[in-house]
Amino acid sequence: MSKYTTLCLKLAGLIFILSFLLDTLTFAIPLQWQNPQWQIGFVTAIVDRGIVPMVGMALIIIASWIDSTLNISAANAKPTTFLRIFSFILASLLGLIFLLLIPIHFNNINQVKTNALEQIQKGADQGGEQIKQFLANLNSLSQNPQLLNQEIAQRTQVIESGQFQGRPLTEQQLVQLRQQRDQLQNLRDLAQKPAEFKKRREEIKNQLGTQLEERRRNAENQANIESLKQWLRICLSSLMLAIGYSVIGWLGLRAQGLMSGNLKEAKR
Repeated sequence: MSKYTTLCLKLAGLIFILSFLLDTLTFAIPLQWQNPQWQIGFVTAIVDRGIVPMVGMALIIIASWIDSTLNISAANAKPTTFLRIFSFILASLLGLIFLLLIPIHFNNINQVKTNALEQIQKGADQGGEQIKQFLANLNSLSQNPQLLNQEIAQRTQVIESGQFQGRPLTEQQLVQLRQQRDQLQNLRDLAQKPAEFKKRREEIKNQLGTQLEERRRNAENQANIESLKQWLRICLSSLMLAIGYSVIGWLGLRAQGLMSGNLKEAKR
């Protein structure tokens, strides 16, 4: 192994570490620490790139070991020793940071999930009010045959002319208008039979209520699954990174301390 090889390894390792630090600074801008969504995005980006400085540290440690086998002079070994100690200290610091990110991310995920569930419930409540309003309008129309006939005639006229407010209708619009006209005609026929109308009204009410409840339940399940996936992926990754960096940092500093102690004993 040549000195050129170790120099390349140390340079590559330093670039890996500095690149991660630069990415971290970039992701932090603009700082919005009070925003849980920003925190989630920031932590996710950092954890996803968490392995990068570890690779850099591994390259520096390998280069340091190669230097020791080449019997590099004390003067030339100082930069390598500095890089090695810097890597161990940074590894210890990153181990602590990735460990602290776990409860922070967990809390943010729960907060975002809670907000999402509240919004889903609000949407369901609004949907329930819309169903009530629709059924009320249905009752009003059924009790006003003249208005029903007027609505049917208007749609029939638009369908036959193929235009609305001077603009030609698309095929999809024509299909929708025909469906609306048929529904109004059915409503007019049912309005003349109160028992059947009441039965049909209850069927519509139950159908719309079931659809609304199903959409709410699906949305809640999706929110729970997404939060669980996010928690498992980021928190477990952060835990593994914390363990890895802690082992590298603590064992490295311990070995460095023992090495320094042995050198002092040898000089005596």
